[in-house]
Amino acid sequence: MRTLANNAPRQSRINFYTAAVPLLTLLWGLNWPAVKIALGEIDPWTLRAIGLSSGGMILAGCALIRGDRLSVRRDHWLRLGVAGLLTIAAFNLLLGYAQLHAPTSRAVIVTFTMPVWTVLFARLFLGEHLDRSRIIALAVGLAGLLALGWPLVRDGQFSIGLVYALLAGICFALGTIVTKRFPVEAPPITIATWQLLVGAACAAVGMVAFEHAAMPSSISAATTLAILYHVLFSQALAHILWFSALARIPAGTAGLATLMIPAVGVYSSTLLLGEQPTVADYTGLVLLVTAAFLALRPSNREALHGGR
Repeated sequence: MRTLANNAPRQSRINFYTAAVPLLTLLWGLNWPAVKIALGEIDPWTLRAIGLSSGGMILAGCALIRGDRLSVRRDHWLRLGVAGLLTIAAFNLLLGYAQLHAPTSRAVIVTFTMPVWTVLFARLFLGEHLDRSRIIALAVGLAGLLALGWPLVRDGQFSIGLVYALLAGICFALGTIVTKRFPVEAPPITIATWQLLVGAACAAVGMVAFEHAAMPSSISAATTLAILYHVLFSQALAHILWFSALARIPAGTAGLATLMIPAVGVYSSTLLLGEQPTVADYTGLVLLVTAAFLALRPSNREALHGGR
């Protein structure tokens, strides 16, 4: 009876964070139209400098409150910085330009090729086994890109924004490979904090170099709300929930649940931005989400070894 009583609070916390994962899907999915609205008045380097620095500082405060150390081994700073450049800086900045040059609904679909690229790069750079599920994931992912891109090329509607979105997904996947190949010995929230601050530093340099650190004299209420949502909910709250959930539930469970992010991004862009996805867009969405599901699903070998 005592064991059952002791396990009840732990199980309750697990259930809470499992239920929080769909909230993460909503928070990150709605961030796509929020960023698009903000980019209407704020330049991309400036917006990313604001969002990433604010998110990093809030995470740093949460880490200190939790009692997590913010220090990192001296010989791990390079690997942390490289991962931050790819996963945070390049990813977020490329997405900013993607949304400036392409409909948000299409950009989010192309960006979420990330799991597929991760599978391919893990094979090339880490020597990880490609089982049948992952081979099918690569084929379905390619079919999704063709289904989305070919009608646009045929009709002369293909834009550079989709190239930026594709590069963003590739950079995120490469950052994941760097993190796996060269792990950093620090709590996850500490790693996330410094990666966000690395991204913020890169964005600040670009802001000064390319945008002269210029902010508009006044911004609309919609842009103000979009920036507040981006900073408080997408950067701060979402990252806190994400790393808290990862500490209590299987990473595969959390990863598979986030596959709904592109769907939320597409439909929220339709509702909030008035975009009208085409049949090709929806076809690409279904194929790429299917490919990501196959890529993230544990392989038979991992299942036999308990996912270790």
